[in-house]
Amino acid sequence: MDGKKGLIDRAWEIQKRIEDRFHNIGKGRYGRILKMARKPTEDEYYKTLKITLAGMLIIGGIGFIIYIIKQVVAPWILSRFGG
Repeated sequence: MDGKKGLIDRAWEIQKRIEDRFHNIGKGRYGRILKMARKPTEDEYYKTLKITLAGMLIIGGIGFIIYIIKQVVAPWILSRFGG
């Protein structure tokens, strides 16, 4: 039974340490930011979504163009001029 009691005591100590860490979360450097945080409105959410999707498409398009240049255009140029 001592092994079980020791395990339970250690579990309670871990629980206490975790609770102590989160107890002061609103009082530290990030407390002000967390207090100011709020759920975005539906309009804000959709604007953010549109901007994010546009960015993903632009970055993906640039990557695809680089891939095409590497796979198609570069070998063609080398075959024409490089021999």
